[in-house]
Amino acid sequence: MEIGKIIDAIHKNRLRITDHADEEVRADKLDFDKIFFSVFQGEIIEDYPRDKPYPSCLIYGDTFAGEPVHSV
Repeated sequence: MEIGKIIDAIHKNRLRITDHADEEVRADKLDFDKIFFSVFQGEIIEDYPRDKPYPSCLIYGDTFAGEPVHSV
């Protein structure tokens, strides 16, 4: 998986936010702007090519306030 393709999907609004992801964002007191920013300057630290229904990865990046974020 390539970070550039993920960033492109975010810019084109071609992503699916699950109910679980929405719950986690609220529980962690984050918002999607912070998460997207962390992805834009982040890096893939783990790849999960066998995940179903689609491959996924773990991305590490910081928010604009310097807070660390891990997102899948």
